[in-house]
Amino acid sequence: MRFANITIDMDAVVPNGDKDCVVSSNDSDAVPVSVIITTYNRPRYLEDTLRSVMDQDYANLEVIVVDDGTEGDDNRCVCSKWPQVRYYKIKNTGSPIVPRNWGFKQSQGVYVAFLDDDDLWLANKIKLQVEILNRHPDFGLVHGCCRVIDSDGQETGEIAGRLKMPENKHGEVFDRMVGNFTVMMPTPLIRRCLIEKIGGFNDTIPAAGEDMEFFCHLAYYTKFYYVDEPLALYRVHGGNISSNNHHYNHLPLILYRLVKRLREKGLERRRFLMIRQRLIQRQLDVVMDTKTLGLALINCFKMTPFFWGSPQVMKSIVKKVFA
Repeated sequence: MRFANITIDMDAVVPNGDKDCVVSSNDSDAVPVSVIITTYNRPRYLEDTLRSVMDQDYANLEVIVVDDGTEGDDNRCVCSKWPQVRYYKIKNTGSPIVPRNWGFKQSQGVYVAFLDDDDLWLANKIKLQVEILNRHPDFGLVHGCCRVIDSDGQETGEIAGRLKMPENKHGEVFDRMVGNFTVMMPTPLIRRCLIEKIGGFNDTIPAAGEDMEFFCHLAYYTKFYYVDEPLALYRVHGGNISSNNHHYNHLPLILYRLVKRLREKGLERRRFLMIRQRLIQRQLDVVMDTKTLGLALINCFKMTPFFWGSPQVMKSIVKKVFA
């Protein structure tokens, strides 16, 4: 099978038998990479984000910007500064989920990266990741950590997405990952076939943790390659979706529902029960007051009516009640 000047190795060993995932090429810039940027009403940040993409050391980029219904033409004007950028405006959904999926359907790249309109890439990101995926056909995703910046683009000195034991984010990560950590959204480069395999981002859940569900779903089917160095600048500001989003209280239940679906597809019972117990504990960990305690107990009951049978869970409930 051929795509431009790229040869896809149909006989290579690849994640879960998806043989059209592997690309071999003698040209380091030959593999087409799709960059999908979602935006809403932040033209100043969007321009900085696009500039960081255009400054990449890697040339073969397909850049797609999906505007989630911003009024006016400011975002279109920003995108017009780079003729190779394809700009689309869709009806407002209030979430990055639909724009990401919509942009993915317009794309053609063998490898795919998603980027929010307020984050930035370091110049060597894509080139480094393409080389890793080309060299390691058994890995479906390569990611790293981020340097944190504030609303004005100033670095805070913090690193986001780096664990005390970075090796936990590398390899077969599914069992370690669900309910414990996620992938920093600006950093991964993903094989297209794996996004197609899981059907993209789940558009039936709220825009809070949809990226966690997406990456956990991917992790079930492929190994993750972790580069223990910053690949992007992650902006923290008052407009982040994660700021004070009450939907995060439902994230453990959302992840449980994913794991339950995977159990029906073959996830071993032992692994399922271990992850379910962890998610029950995480559900109790987010309790802040009596209202969220009631919500947590309902969500735990939805995971299993017998959630209270664990001494650790009962200890957590008593502690929350009398806090």
